[in-house]
Amino acid sequence: MRKEAIFGPGGNSESFYAAGFKSTTQAPAFLHALGLGAYEFEAGNGISAGEATLKKIGDEAKKYGIELSLHAPYYISLSGTDPEKRLKSITYIEKSLAAAECLGADTIVIHTGSAAKISREEAMRLAADTLYKTLETVGDTPIRLGLETMGKINQLGTLEEVLTLCGIDPHFYPVVDFGHMNARERGGFFETVDDYRRIFSRVGEVLGDDKARDMHCHFSKIEYTDAGEKRHLTFADTVYGPSFEPLMEAILRENVCPRIICESAGTMAEDALSMQCVYRALKERGEY
Repeated sequence: MRKEAIFGPGGNSESFYAAGFKSTTQAPAFLHALGLGAYEFEAGNGISAGEATLKKIGDEAKKYGIELSLHAPYYISLSGTDPEKRLKSITYIEKSLAAAECLGADTIVIHTGSAAKISREEAMRLAADTLYKTLETVGDTPIRLGLETMGKINQLGTLEEVLTLCGIDPHFYPVVDFGHMNARERGGFFETVDDYRRIFSRVGEVLGDDKARDMHCHFSKIEYTDAGEKRHLTFADTVYGPSFEPLMEAILRENVCPRIICESAGTMAEDALSMQCVYRALKERGEY
């Protein structure tokens, strides 16, 4: 079991390409040189990489000690009202699991769906049905099925909705996206250490301490409107937030060891490194 928080980017940063790298097979070496320990393979627009490429990325990740996850396609909708399209999501999850197996990834991240044209209660019912059917199809997979908190008001995916869906079966794990949650509340949701601590506490209350201890998380600063999330920003932003420093202290105070994937716009590797540096500096002070 992981003994400390680890950090890494979602996808390849601008600096990755600026350094002359061209293939994601080179990402583990790049991240190792920076001192980072995690990487999320982005398949939001579909899984286009072949089996050989995925296995090569996985081999390189093992070589450099990089923990891997995979973001499943964005077009998965657990709560879709068209039965045919909704059940196709199960096929997309199957394909994501197969790709994750090739990578050696331990987690896939799934968007929970929309609640724009139906009640949240109906959206939850449909999502639960899709997840039950998913388990019937994929069986006892060792790969974690991560359900992500979402940033738009009309999306399914508040923390409580995600925790309820995760309660269906132990194969489901919460993926807490702090930037999404802040954008959904139109800012000010995460300002203090205790604001972050209550998230870990709530996950532990509902799903158990083990799932709270080594959660898979996303973090980025996100611009929002009255509808919630608009676009991802970089850590240079001083308007929208949230700030990551209180989260680093919260991790230490809660004695948890999450994997934090940074989804900044283009600077995800450098911003992940910023989080790691603050986390390790606080840890070295030994006040927790």
